[in-house]
Amino acid sequence: MCGFCGELRFDGGHAELATIDLMNHQIRRRGPDHGGSYSDGPLALGHRRLAIIDLSVHANQPMVDQQLNLALVFNGTIYNYKELRETLKGLGYSFFSNGDTEVILKAYHAWGEDCVEHLSGMFAFAVWDAQKQSLFMARDRFGIKPLYYAVNGKALRFASNTQALLAAGGVDTTLDPLALHYQFTLHGVVPAPHTIFKGIRKLPPGHTMTIEANGTQRLSRYWRYSATRTDRPMSDRDWLEAIHDELREAVRKRNEIADVPVGVLLSGGLDSSLLVALLAEAGVKDLRTFSVGFEDQPEEKGNEFEYSDPVAERYQTRHHKFLVPNGEVLKRMPEAVDQMSEPMFGQDAVAFFLLGEQVSQQIKVVQSGQGADEVFGGYFWYSRIMQEKQGEAVDRFAKHYFDRDHDEYLRMVTDRYGAGDHTRELIANRLQESDAETLIDAVLYLDQTMLIVDDPVKRVDNMTMAWGLEARVPFLDHHLVELAARCPPELKLRDGGKYPLKAMARGIVPDAVIDRPKGYFPMPALKYVRGEFLEFMQDILSSQAARERGVFRQSYIDMLLAAPEMHHTRIRGSKLWHIALFEFWLQRHLAVY
Repeated sequence: MCGFCGELRFDGGHAELATIDLMNHQIRRRGPDHGGSYSDGPLALGHRRLAIIDLSVHANQPMVDQQLNLALVFNGTIYNYKELRETLKGLGYSFFSNGDTEVILKAYHAWGEDCVEHLSGMFAFAVWDAQKQSLFMARDRFGIKPLYYAVNGKALRFASNTQALLAAGGVDTTLDPLALHYQFTLHGVVPAPHTIFKGIRKLPPGHTMTIEANGTQRLSRYWRYSATRTDRPMSDRDWLEAIHDELREAVRKRNEIADVPVGVLLSGGLDSSLLVALLAEAGVKDLRTFSVGFEDQPEEKGNEFEYSDPVAERYQTRHHKFLVPNGEVLKRMPEAVDQMSEPMFGQDAVAFFLLGEQVSQQIKVVQSGQGADEVFGGYFWYSRIMQEKQGEAVDRFAKHYFDRDHDEYLRMVTDRYGAGDHTRELIANRLQESDAETLIDAVLYLDQTMLIVDDPVKRVDNMTMAWGLEARVPFLDHHLVELAARCPPELKLRDGGKYPLKAMARGIVPDAVIDRPKGYFPMPALKYVRGEFLEFMQDILSSQAARERGVFRQSYIDMLLAAPEMHHTRIRGSKLWHIALFEFWLQRHLAVY
């Protein structure tokens, strides 16, 4: 719902509002409704607001409570804020606004660092305690809302995107070889706390950080869940009913907790179609739905209107669909890349950017289906991994997921970036540390708590908030995820995956949508690279900037350019698009800041 930034000085100096202004300018698109700043000695805060709850000036930020000696900047939505407000009133607190922002402020005062355990929703926030001279930062359980930071010997700066930190200056933009390995093995995912730059880090999801005025940092994890079976046996019917009830509640809250209308991004897939059906079941009238499509390629259709149209017609939604020609995609590509906080390989990033532009002209909040595949086992590689019985867990995972094996990675990058197999080490440790009963339980846990954070969730946040549009993701309601994690994987992966959702949808979503093969947001021109798209990528990789940077071996580039349609990853991404997008992102961001 917003963007924020700030600086905390460690050297005894005063934070400068001029620096906050530079950073605030880079987050203005996230919050077009109001901008503000605040300073208190070593601390300064900036904020851009997208007004969704309590539209009055009383909910503007930075929010300062003089009586409590606290100041807050916040991005997100707390879905249980009304209940928390009543609890806090019972503890003697009074309120001057009617939204969720002030509830966080009071919750921190009442419960300290444990306040996050009371919050249900998506959030990133920073609280300055003037009395203690300390800063408390927190991020939601799934990292739906971003929080980046940079530290040097004099100060900590933090913001909702990397662009703000780069604009403030003083950031070490040396490429991190560790992060580079993650980027090109996990199809664009660089897990927290790393980013591609050595000088920028991000707060991990489900964590808090306390920073004292002398620079001392303390990182704490406040949430994890168990991926093991329940003590009480449950039948398939019991599981389906429990999941239905929890999802129904998650969808309801994300529709009702807003003082503006809430729509749905209707892709034509099962997940978004089910959201429409559940909202209709809840009695929502005049629901607005939005779909986008692109030009076909011989190998693949560029839109899914044949699936989204019947859903919109069945529930009589106020439906809007947009067909974008390839020429428009290429023309708008630089603008979309400029809004990426980190390089994003998912071909639907540009699609969401163009869709977000259209949707934001009519509405401020939408529900979206991200997370359903990761929570309920919808991707094709899950069943393949589950069938693997031999070898170490990390090898069974890598065989069906890694974009490149380590040998290929070493053939791709130049010597300065070639080192150990960092990704294999990371994934092996994460699979082992999870509280999971089976390998597939561990894989789903890994996906939900790490991989999804920096792939689809980050893409949707960046590309919608670029237009002041908030995307809510009910399939990542933490109560729903905790329940689904205890559900036997055989039930989730039945009939090609997402069986609980398919069973729930039967009779309220057209059978053609339920029974269709699993698809992906179609953007064929970035998967089957040819014509002007091939020329675009060739120009990027042959540019002087790319040659001087020297990340990729020329022999690898030549191999991909010679036959781009022959080189896809295990999960069907274009390897040429990966390296071209990465270099283009660096050119767009490092040339500006």
